[in-house]
Amino acid sequence: MADRNALKTYRDKRDFDATPEPAEGGEANEHARSFVVQKHWATRLHYDFRLELEGTMKSWAVPKGPSYDPHDKRMAMPTEDHPIAYNRFEGTIPRGNYGAGKVIIWDKGTWIPLEDPHKGYRDGKLKFELRGHKLHGHWTLVRMKGRGKGREDPWLLIKERDEFARPVGEFSLVDEMPDSVQELADRPAAVAAPGADADADPPATPSASGPPEGSRPSALPQTLQPELAVLVDEPPQDPENWVFEIKFDGYRMLARVEAGAIRLLTRNGNDWTDRLPGLAKALHSMELPDGWYDGEIIMPGQDVPADFQALQGAFDSKRTDQIVYYLFDLPYCAGQDLRDVPLVERRAVLQRICERKPHPNVRFSAVFDVQPQQMLESACRLGLEGVIAKRRDSAYVGRRSSDWIKLKCKLRQEFVIGGWTDPKGSRTGIGSLLLGVHAQDGKLRYAGNVGTGFNEETLRALRKALDALPAPRKPFEAGTGLPRDAHWVRPELVCEVSFGEWTRDGKIRHSVFHGLRSDKPAAAVGEEPVLHAPPLDRPASTGRKSAPRKKPTPAPAPAAAPTPAAAAVASTLPPTLRISNPDRVVDPSTGITKLELVRYYALVAPVMMPHLEDRPIAMVRAPDGIEGQLFFQKHLDRYKMAGVVPLDPAIFPGHPPMVKIAGPEGILSAAQMNVVEIHTWNGVVKHIDQPDRMTFDIDPGEGVSWAQIQEAAQLVRTMLDELELPCFLKTSGGKGLHLVVPLKPQRDWDTVKDFSQAVVQHLARTLPDRFVAKSGGKNRVGRIFIDYLRNGYGATTACAWSARARPGLGISVPVLWDELPALKSGAHWTVATAHSRLDQGNAPWADYEASRTTLAAAMKKLGFEPR
Repeated sequence: MADRNALKTYRDKRDFDATPEPAEGGEANEHARSFVVQKHWATRLHYDFRLELEGTMKSWAVPKGPSYDPHDKRMAMPTEDHPIAYNRFEGTIPRGNYGAGKVIIWDKGTWIPLEDPHKGYRDGKLKFELRGHKLHGHWTLVRMKGRGKGREDPWLLIKERDEFARPVGEFSLVDEMPDSVQELADRPAAVAAPGADADADPPATPSASGPPEGSRPSALPQTLQPELAVLVDEPPQDPENWVFEIKFDGYRMLARVEAGAIRLLTRNGNDWTDRLPGLAKALHSMELPDGWYDGEIIMPGQDVPADFQALQGAFDSKRTDQIVYYLFDLPYCAGQDLRDVPLVERRAVLQRICERKPHPNVRFSAVFDVQPQQMLESACRLGLEGVIAKRRDSAYVGRRSSDWIKLKCKLRQEFVIGGWTDPKGSRTGIGSLLLGVHAQDGKLRYAGNVGTGFNEETLRALRKALDALPAPRKPFEAGTGLPRDAHWVRPELVCEVSFGEWTRDGKIRHSVFHGLRSDKPAAAVGEEPVLHAPPLDRPASTGRKSAPRKKPTPAPAPAAAPTPAAAAVASTLPPTLRISNPDRVVDPSTGITKLELVRYYALVAPVMMPHLEDRPIAMVRAPDGIEGQLFFQKHLDRYKMAGVVPLDPAIFPGHPPMVKIAGPEGILSAAQMNVVEIHTWNGVVKHIDQPDRMTFDIDPGEGVSWAQIQEAAQLVRTMLDELELPCFLKTSGGKGLHLVVPLKPQRDWDTVKDFSQAVVQHLARTLPDRFVAKSGGKNRVGRIFIDYLRNGYGATTACAWSARARPGLGISVPVLWDELPALKSGAHWTVATAHSRLDQGNAPWADYEASRTTLAAAMKKLGFEPR
């Protein structure tokens, strides 16, 4: 129990009748000290880092949150000790209380001091290991002596160099894994799948004593034919008899281990050990028992758990050190043939091996105790390929077996490339690939084409590979639908393509290219059959004794959480949102896809909602990307979007109802409907007849430099200061800047618009070489139009945190006036770089609400008379 005086400062700052925070409590545990990191939306978003020591939680506020990059030294400001009971606090501290704002448990676990923690805390240098859900490995907290400037000296939180360290440019922990782990913290034995029942009992782990029942002594065979899954179109009807795993987007890989020697082989028996030296080294470090290990290698992606093209690119560039190996089966182990051992017991042995001496690049493939349809929907939202279901008590057989079934989010398989078409427009390399599959008679049948899913690098690489395989005639058997201007190639290249459906004449529709495959021969590629109901009976006997059917045993607990990208998407996308065409490129200049844009809006939704709340909106949709036709939409029309709700028709008589965003779900469903930009009115529905802000858009003409735009913003601000009008700044996400004056909703729209026009006209008269008061392009060559038209009834301005439908996808961001000189453009931050600003959030506008004013005094100073 802590000395009550240690918590005096904590208690003095709080009124426990008004805040849900605990006054005291919690049991100390010197043998397993706890740590917690709480994400806290107070005046500014920050992360409260707390270590249990001496009966309390020693606490630091880390503005930017922890980083896995050893070069990224994060400031940690010491705060008052908290009670150990605070470790379980999640909720909202009410307004008016100390630290008012939302608090979530961002991470939680135990910490192990690497030196005397009491001395280290006193001396200002704590070295420790963290074992949490997100934070792992060795860390240091070090005090910066003499840097406190009248307050306590700040500390630095630093990641030590170990197997968990990663460059911040490659992996931003706070962005990739933004949400609470409280549910996981309550269930330390298992990782919850998206949609799983949080109250379910954690799976049991089978006994570890001796070889499992059904095993038999055996020498380790030199080769192994892997078990393959059957494609089905719906989940099994008896889910209690199956276990469900993620279907990763990668290459099947078998590992043969004998006397410390590692061999890595593809499903066709090709030895890839030399191509995967880092993975072979990782497996060697785990000191694995002799055996055959079955799994999948993937390349974790930035926005999806596994990036197939990045995996292929890793082999092309010989940069394979980031490849991760997910192990899911163990047919042979330690002199025992385990193929007749029930699946769940083979997996239990494998899990214990993986946990004994873990390596971050070798992971046990988790199973999830959740309804199959629910898991498939979650997997599809995560951008995964699908789900694999396996009978709990099934044996391991070296062929395709209905004991293993796969459910795919989209149809997806390999195709042989037989030709290509020329690119059109600004595209380079190729236009589309002409695809084929082998029929039962061995002939290559034309199966359609694929023209999407490429980036510039892929287009160039494909063209080079195709140019090396010219053929004088088409490799396909006679058929219809082949383009006349095609270029033919020898049918040697295999590619992976996802598609919506097969047409009646045997062609694929809605196809997307995912990458070349070097692990499969072209001759083996045929149309993949689909079973239209999951098989309930076992296949005919293989000659080996089958595993006896038993009462289903609980699945073993997963050993590791999903990949960071998977966790990020799972935690930010609502369970009802399904992203259609996630690979569609929104911005060709950056390659940003629809899924990446939706994920951006999921990331900024908490800071964007205050700017959207109760305001009518307009949206800019880009169904074909920002280079296609754009649609400006103020109504729902035929596009129904969850969370985007119609308003009273009286707001704009004679038109369909205006709409507003009712919550974060509305932002994301709008993005799913290809909305890139969201614009808002200057008024709220509650006071729709009186605007509650006045906006000035610094809109440069041709030939205006960025320095001139910065100067113009300062000049407008100076004039507004003269009029005693507070003025807040934000980037526009485009060429210019937005200046916003918060108003008390008292004046009508015409008065506010006319007054803003008078301000602009005064500036244009005073500084005619810099400003114009008319909006035409010819009027403002080399000068700036300060757009006051945004203040009319029904006019809109890009919302803070909205992306802009322009190359680069700039975003509109609130900034401090002191930051203006350092801004590089109105698109200083973009969708791709937004994470670097989220620690600031809306903090630059913290005084916005308190600064609301009236126009009476300003009108008088300017000599403005309302109509």
